[in-house]
Amino acid sequence: MDEWFEIPVLYKKARVAFPARLLQSGYTHRFVVDVNGQEIFFEPDEEQAYRALLDPEQMPDSKPVDLELLKAIAMAIEAILK
Repeated sequence: MDEWFEIPVLYKKARVAFPARLLQSGYTHRFVVDVNGQEIFFEPDEEQAYRALLDPEQMPDSKPVDLELLKAIAMAIEAILK
């Protein structure tokens, strides 16, 4: 599935939308979310909570992403899937 969609996120009392797409592989899946030009992967862990994975190749060239923002995006994904 290469369709892009937006994930609405409540962050610091403001509604923000981030472009995302779903990647499926076998029995698992992950979301690719564009956070200010940086692709961040979100995938379910053993307890089906979503965790963020950053591509190490993008890290030196980009600004650090706020941990609270990553948590907010993960919570938004979980809320959409429930």
